[in-house]
Amino acid sequence: MRWVLAAVALLAGAAALASAFTGGGSDAWNGSTLDATFRDPDGDGILDRGPGEPLRRRTALAPAAPVVRTLATFAQVTDAHVVDEESPVRLEMVDRYGAPFTSAFRPQESAAGRVLAAAVKAVNAQHPQAVVVTGDLVDNAQENELAEATAILNGGRVDASSGSRRYEGVQAQSNPDPFYYRPDVDPPRHPGLLERTQLPFVSSGLDAPWYPVVGNHDLLVQGNAASTARTRAIAVGRRKLVELSRPAAAAARSRVFSPALLDSALAHGLPGRTVPVTADPRRRELRPAQMIARLRRASGHGGSGARLDYAFDIGRNVRVIVLDLVRRSSGASGIVHPGQRAWLGRQLRLAGRRWVVVCSHAPLVNAAGGERLLSLLDRDPQVVAAVAGDVHRNSIEPRRSRVGGYWLITTASLMDYPQQARMFRLVQTRGGVALQTWMVDPDPADALAATSRELAFIDFQGGRPRHLAGTPADRNATLFRARRARR
Repeated sequence: MRWVLAAVALLAGAAALASAFTGGGSDAWNGSTLDATFRDPDGDGILDRGPGEPLRRRTALAPAAPVVRTLATFAQVTDAHVVDEESPVRLEMVDRYGAPFTSAFRPQESAAGRVLAAAVKAVNAQHPQAVVVTGDLVDNAQENELAEATAILNGGRVDASSGSRRYEGVQAQSNPDPFYYRPDVDPPRHPGLLERTQLPFVSSGLDAPWYPVVGNHDLLVQGNAASTARTRAIAVGRRKLVELSRPAAAAARSRVFSPALLDSALAHGLPGRTVPVTADPRRRELRPAQMIARLRRASGHGGSGARLDYAFDIGRNVRVIVLDLVRRSSGASGIVHPGQRAWLGRQLRLAGRRWVVVCSHAPLVNAAGGERLLSLLDRDPQVVAAVAGDVHRNSIEPRRSRVGGYWLITTASLMDYPQQARMFRLVQTRGGVALQTWMVDPDPADALAATSRELAFIDFQGGRPRHLAGTPADRNATLFRARRARR
């Protein structure tokens, strides 16, 4: 990692450019990419302020038609990955082995909470009626991560530190491992960044009610494995693994993972070289039932039962159906659980003549058994969109059906570039309805969030090379849909 960042040493003197777009006067930044965007027109790795992107008409499902009135406005925030970057249970060293471990470490991860707080401010400026948080709110199913994230969403004082008040992690300037970016000494230099991200701060909180969708990182250790007695002991313990033993490194290189393999690797303690850290009982790993209960309590929404399957209304014309597709044992990909198809069928019938938006963490097209749910949506003329997170990418695709079709939408994460939220406005048109959608950039007045954007942009794994921002048509668009009578 460090050699990649060293190649952009010229950015050190330009950091202020990426963080200075705080607006002012008539040019105040409200976060909407309809008004202004970040861009890198010459490809030098420096983000500049550019013009906004207009709504592009997308007519794959219906011709364009004049707007009559607004039916509902809501926002999506996804994949914030609020992380305890000092947690002993994290395995940053496997990130160097590539997929599927490329989310084990990011150079900007210590500022994840500040990015979420800056996104909250930008979303508030768009005045949504509701905010859907489509999963991976936290990174490692830890109690302190959830406390930080929900404090940001609800507003008030936020405690961003764990363990010791000093930074204890792989980005310390004393770490000789060249893989990790050390902001105190490596370009682009940000001296004191790690210390500043540990400080408490105040979040404005969301003005609109928020509705949780559960993701794999919310329920599983590092998003892949169920918590066990061994991982729970490590999480609150005093030793952190920093280098894998030869057998453990060989297993990581093989890219074969299973709960049994993990349990075997931990049977005789941490498999490799460790360093001491300050223990913290607040790092307790939450089991799925505990995490879901706390999300329901913090948001005031989420239904009941073992899964976070529920539905809610936005005004009188829109019904949102939330699906919990997270595996409970192991694996990051989504899965349709027994009885879920029948439950979804009932919810579609109960929606009546309201327009329907379905939300999940994993996209239905990627989930095991997802086609069984999509087949239900294909037959319902009131379904407008299926909205998801998980893939960290902005995308919009039409799904055609005999009753009108609907739009498959995914949204970028707040952890990887472009670190955006998404707005939706459902409008009635003379020919049916249209879903207007546009991206929202976190408030750049927060210097730590702006630094995070800069680092995320040049991150060789999650930044610009992966094109997670999508095309302009994947970001700001008007998605037309003809009206069909429910059979």
